[in-house]
Amino acid sequence: MKQKPSLKARALRFLASREHSARELAAKLKPYAEETDDIESLIQWLQEKGFLSEGRFAETYARHRAARYGSRKILYDLQNHQLPSSVMQEITETLEETELQRAFALWERKFGKPPETLPEKAKQIRFLQQRGFLGNIIRQVIKGDLPDFD
Repeated sequence: MKQKPSLKARALRFLASREHSARELAAKLKPYAEETDDIESLIQWLQEKGFLSEGRFAETYARHRAARYGSRKILYDLQNHQLPSSVMQEITETLEETELQRAFALWERKFGKPPETLPEKAKQIRFLQQRGFLGNIIRQVIKGDLPDFD
């Protein structure tokens, strides 16, 4: 008879595939936990040993989504993971530094030219808003009021 993996083994397997937040990992482990298992102490042990890092998770999450979404959307999604405020502050600063460049790159891939009519302009603005970019960034991109990114 094959023995089922321990909670620690499952946690390490989850972490080997990708970074997780503590909250997300705890939720994934909960269905496998038995009465004697202490998920909180396992999470703490994983953090102490460096297997689980909220900072690494947030950085990876933000980097993966940065090409398609604005900082507002990414930060909103990260808030659901209940990350420490220091981690959120660091990610916010990182995203804000590249917001205009990311918005322009996304806009250029999708549209490639400034809007010629009001309906086109509205469509481009809506697209960038739905992706979570801030209003002032959207206005700069649509106007073509862009600094040299080099």
